Amino acid sequence: MTKITVAVLFGGQSSEHDVSLISAANMISALDHEKYEIIPVGITKAGSWRICHGSIDAIRNGTWETYSTDAILSPDASKKCLLKLVGGKYKEIPVDVVIPALHGAWGEDGTIQGLLELAQIPYVGCGVLASAVSMDKVYTKLIAKMSDIPMAKYIWCDGRTLETEKESIIHRAETELGYPCFVKPANAGSSVGISKAKNKEELEQALFFAAKHDRKVIIEEAICGRELECAVLGNETIQVSGIGEILAAAEFYDYEAKYHNAASKTVIPADIPKETAQKIKEIAEKIYLAVDASGLARVDFFVEHETGRVLFNELNTMPGFTSISMYPMLWETEGISKSELMDRLIGLALQRDNGVRG
Repeated sequence: MTKITVAVLFGGQSSEHDVSLISAANMISALDHEKYEIIPVGITKAGSWRICHGSIDAIRNGTWETYSTDAILSPDASKKCLLKLVGGKYKEIPVDVVIPALHGAWGEDGTIQGLLELAQIPYVGCGVLASAVSMDKVYTKLIAKMSDIPMAKYIWCDGRTLETEKESIIHRAETELGYPCFVKPANAGSSVGISKAKNKEELEQALFFAAKHDRKVIIEEAICGRELECAVLGNETIQVSGIGEILAAAEFYDYEAKYHNAASKTVIPADIPKETAQKIKEIAEKIYLAVDASGLARVDFFVEHETGRVLFNELNTMPGFTSISMYPMLWETEGISKSELMDRLIGLALQRDNGVRG
């Protein structure tokens, strides 16, 4: 059997570089080495591309650069290859499919997807449009609003105007949203740059903190409720998993609580009424199709304690594959192993590339 050559991209220049290393290591471990020829390609924090010749553990613990060689992905569609530097010359390494195991900016936002489209190499996950609009919380909410999907109230501002319009922005947040409220960078994942503001002083600090991570800042009303997630798999014909619940060890599920606090837990399946679970699945499918997602996504929700309302929070187009990540765990609960999940994701990438939807 001829093996499929899979390039797994990891690392990257975003604040989620270290999470990407773990996701990629777990994906590589889950790939069937009898079916796939695997080429791990790391991107350093400075943006250099390098083929990793070390172990999976070297990727996981961040020492992979020691065991690497310069390489770049050619945008030449007639080549469909990586260019590896050997003896001062570039050697072409053909690639059948790419797994962009990159989180955050320059990986999950449509940029790497655009490069792969130019190269005409099939890749796992959402396309350029879905990746870009789903990474940007403002545009995701605009699409959700047009699709009549319920969500928390919000406003947004251009981070560059905070110095000159700070008081106006704060006044609007206080009037329309009240305290407490959450302040987030519009383009960031893994809960990076998020703060909970309980008063004007904290709101001002939160605004400038979020603006360090992105040029747009979004402010949302605080929802007193449960945090629930589901996984989606497929192109136009999609499968939605059961529901999982996040039990954050901190006041909210920030980066520290997500990746460094062992007291944070996930519960699968979530103990919720059938009607609530069905509503979550319906909304997940609706927003997935609305943003033109394909391959995979994790969709996050709040369920308000007082009213039981299901509120859409966000859609993540390249969810983590760490040991605590909800996406692979949800599918394992459905009887789909990590190895089978990777097979399906690669199959969906090749299917989309052939123009077959469904």
